[in-house]
Amino acid sequence: MLTDKKISAVVVCYYDALSIEVLFDRLTKTLTKISPNYEIIYINDASPDNSELILRQIASQDKHLTVINHSRNFGAQAGFTSGMIQSTGEAVILMDGDLQDPPELIEDFVKKWLEGFKVVYGVRRQREKSMGKFKEWLYHLFYVFFNKSAYIKVPLDAGEFSLMDRVVVDHVNSLPERDRFIRGLRAWVGYNSTGVSYVRPERYDGRQSVSTKGLLSAFRWARKAIFSFSYKPLEWVAYLAIMTTFIALAGIIFYLISFFTTDSPRGFATLIIVTLFLASVQLLTLSIIGEYIGKIFEEVKQRPRFIIRDIINDHRKSS
Repeated sequence: MLTDKKISAVVVCYYDALSIEVLFDRLTKTLTKISPNYEIIYINDASPDNSELILRQIASQDKHLTVINHSRNFGAQAGFTSGMIQSTGEAVILMDGDLQDPPELIEDFVKKWLEGFKVVYGVRRQREKSMGKFKEWLYHLFYVFFNKSAYIKVPLDAGEFSLMDRVVVDHVNSLPERDRFIRGLRAWVGYNSTGVSYVRPERYDGRQSVSTKGLLSAFRWARKAIFSFSYKPLEWVAYLAIMTTFIALAGIIFYLISFFTTDSPRGFATLIIVTLFLASVQLLTLSIIGEYIGKIFEEVKQRPRFIIRDIINDHRKSS
C-alpha cells in the first residue's frame, strides 16, 4: 500500500459499454494496491448503449462504485464536473472511459502526489497509432498555439487524465462558469504540478479516435480553449484594423497620384477586390466578437451545468 488516504477515481462514460467491465477490473486492481480506502465514480452521460445496465449490475455487487446517471448528454466537461462534486477523496483522478487513459498509471500519479505535488497530469508522449503523424502534429501544434495566446500556461499534450489534490478540486468546483474547460481551470487554479509521460493506447472497442467528425469536434474544443483563456483574438482584430487602415490610406494616396499623373484604365476589378477584402475583414472581426458574446450569453443564462437523474451507491449520503 502506498497510502491510507482516500482516493476517488472519476470516469466519464459515453458509448463505452464494451470497455466498462475491463476498465473497472483494472481500475479496482490498481486502486487496491494503492490504498484500502477508495471509491470509483462512473458518470453515465446518457450513453445510448447498454452502459447503464452494465454499471447497475457492477454497482449491485461492489459498493465501491458510485454511478451517476445524467438526464441527457451534457458532455465530458459536465461529466467530470459532476463526478468532482460527488467525490469525497483526498485526491481525485479524472479519466475517460474508453481505456485510452491507462489505469495502471495512477500509481505513478499517487507517488508524485505523496511527494507534495497538488496536480499530477498525464503527458501524451505518443498518441495512438491510428491517429497518424499529421493529426498528432496538429494536436501538438494546437497546444503550442494555445500557450502562446493564453494568459495561463497549460502543459503541452496533457488532457483531463490527471490527479488533483482535494484543495485543487474544491477550488475548481467553486468556479462559477458553465462552459468549462477543466484542464484550463486546473492550470488557472495554480499550485505545484508535474507530468507523467505515457504512450496513449488505441480505444478498447476499436473505434478510430480521430475521424472527420472527430476533427470538427477537436476544432470546437480548440475554439472553446482559446476563447475561454485568451484575449489575444480581440488584440489581433485591433492590429488587423490598424493594418487595413494603413493599407487603405496608402491605396488612396496611390490612386490620387495615379489619377493625376497617368492615363491608366479605371475599371471595376480593383473596386471589387478592395470591397471583398474589407468585407472579409469585417466578417472575421464580427465572428471573433461573436464568439465572446456567445460565451457571455451562455454564462448569463445561469442554467445548471448538468442534471442528475439518479445516483446509485451514493457515498455522500452514506457518509
